[in-house]
Parts: sequence; C-alpha cells; structure tokens
Amino acid sequence: MDFPEDFNQLELLNTHGHLIPRGASSLWTGDEDQGEEVEEDEEEEEVEHNEEWYLQKEESFKDDPVKLILWAAENNRLSTLLRLLSSDASLARCCDEDGYTPLHRAAYSSHVGVASALLAAGCKVNARTVDSWTPLHSACRWSRVAVVSLLLQNGADLNAQTNGGLTALHLAASHSSASKSDSAHTLELLLSQRHLKAGLLSGSGETASEMARCSGPHHFLFEIVEDCNNVLPKC
Repeated sequence: MDFPEDFNQLELLNTHGHLIPRGASSLWTGDEDQGEEVEEDEEEEEVEHNEEWYLQKEESFKDDPVKLILWAAENNRLSTLLRLLSSDASLARCCDEDGYTPLHRAAYSSHVGVASALLAAGCKVNARTVDSWTPLHSACRWSRVAVVSLLLQNGADLNAQTNGGLTALHLAASHSSASKSDSAHTLELLLSQRHLKAGLLSGSGETASEMARCSGPHHFLFEIVEDCNNVLPKC
C-alpha cells in the first residue's frame, strides 16, 4: 500500500478522546437527535500522558487490531496506525459498535496527519455511524477546521444529514460558542462552499442560521449566503 511521501505528523496534541460522547451511548438535547453527540458545557479537560502510558495501551490492544487502530486514530499515534495499515489495509474501513471509523475518531480529535493517512489508505470519507454521522459531522461538531478542510478536499458530502436532519453546517452553527475562534473559521469555510445548501431543515424544522442565532455569536457570518438585494432599476 502506497502513502504520499510528504506525510507530516502534526505536533502531538493533548489527549482528550475518552471524554467525547459517541454514537448511541451519547445524549443529544435536540428533539430529533436522541442518541447523537451531546454538547458539553464545560471546557474539555486536557489530559497529558507520557510515552510509557501510550505504549502500555498499545500493548493491551495488540491482539485486537480493530480496537488498536481506532484507539491510535483517536490518540494521534500515526506510526502505530501506519504499521497496522501496512499489514492490513482493510483496517482503514473498520468501525466500532456505533459505526465510528478511525476517520471519525481522527476527525473529532483534530488529527490531520492521521486523517490524511486513513484517506490515502481507502477509508471512506462519507462513512456513516448508526446515527448517520459522517466524519465531516464529527469535525464540524468540534470545530476542527483543518480536518474539515481536508475532508472537503477529499469529497466529503457537504450537505449530508444525520438521522435527526442535522448537516455539518447545523452542527458548526449550533456549537459556535464552544470553540471560540475555530468555530468562526469552521463556519466561514462551510459557508464559502459553492454547493452548500444552507437552507436545509433539521428534524426539528430549523435552519443552521436559526440555530446560530440562538446559540452563538457568529450568526452574522450567514450574511455570506444571504440573497443579495438587486439595486438595479428594472427596465
């Protein structure tokens, strides 16, 4: 299996993946998205581990390559992930019991190098969880703007909707107060996409703009997609 020669692992980020609710085990506060990911009011707790801790975790998963690659994707263990893929490329398309692939986990954890490797290995960019979340949904939920850009460049379905009707734009808009500057950048990126359908309704009948108006400081960004007024006189 061939990988691009220019892979560069991003600087190791603090591990927080075990704090993120996933799949059917999570609770969504919206009417139509029970079982989808939940917004946490508190800032994500930063947890630091030394290399010995990571090696011990890898050793505990050595007999289960699916669990190991899912864990490696979530924890930015690029060398471990590449080693697994070199021996079995099909691992790029595995998933957990909730349908989350390694790419989903890399997406919500903001690991661009890992996500790039998975896409090169054949991981489906529009893979769906049991709640119909794609990796783009996961990245936008947590305002992972660099991963959002990567996924869009690799054919992510910009207008895909979850079981509750949420698009990536809904998720970026409804959680825009959680990630400060990155949330604005994520919204700007999505709103600048040519094929965006900004008027899609969630299961509760709301547009992303309406969600943004209620939940965050970045509603003004939706002016990007508002119809321009025709100021020219009619003939």
